[in-house]
Amino acid sequence: MTVIHPTAVVDPRAELDDTVEIGAYSVVGPDVRIGAGTRVGPHVVIDGHTTIGRDNQFFQFSSIGGAPQDKKHRGEPTRLEIGDRNLVREFCTFNCGTANDAGVTRIGSDNWLLAYVHIAHDCVVGNNTIFSNNASLAGHVHVGDWVIMSGFSAVHQFCKIGAHAFVGMTTSITQDVPPYVLISGNPSAPHGINIEGLKRRGYTREQINALRNAYKLIYKSGLPLEQAKQELARLESETPEAAEALRAMRDFLDSSTRGIAR
Repeated sequence: MTVIHPTAVVDPRAELDDTVEIGAYSVVGPDVRIGAGTRVGPHVVIDGHTTIGRDNQFFQFSSIGGAPQDKKHRGEPTRLEIGDRNLVREFCTFNCGTANDAGVTRIGSDNWLLAYVHIAHDCVVGNNTIFSNNASLAGHVHVGDWVIMSGFSAVHQFCKIGAHAFVGMTTSITQDVPPYVLISGNPSAPHGINIEGLKRRGYTREQINALRNAYKLIYKSGLPLEQAKQELARLESETPEAAEALRAMRDFLDSSTRGIAR
């Protein structure tokens, strides 16, 4: 049976799997769905049209599924969707989406979201990310898989951070960060490829060297970005063992709307 502390307030219309645990003084709203094995600690508020997957853990004092902090929001029934096996520490705030975007904020699976993390409306966060204490995303930010956001880092609205990027402590992001890039500072500046992270995830020496060459084309060659992308395509054809990673880099550059941090 679902374990609900007697001091918790759970709306009878909420859909909770039989194995969900709800801690003392927590509040669960009527449009919330929570999957099997998820544990909600004390003093957590889960509201809005929020769907949470399996085996997540929410520590105390978080606010999940609150209305977006957007003056244009008029109470539309927007959503928050959270995947499986996420760890959500104290005082996190995740907001629902807005009608001005896709209407949903999405957080994937297997993420570590540490204390005071803020994920604003219409953000999309991938899988296997780490957000250290006080990392914050403004609205409409997209973060790829395996990204690490260090403590007190912050991202401007509508920016994108590519997969496997590493964002240093107190970094302020105002433009897109390509995949695999290590970036830090305020103002932010790129500092090479996230080599250590790629090694930990099984990238080969050949793949890492190809990505280092791609970084040099973008940041060190002095080429205009369009010409650097053409050289990336050539590098991709010459290094088939790294073609997928290089293609991800090139696709990201093609899709950037705010321009990349350079």
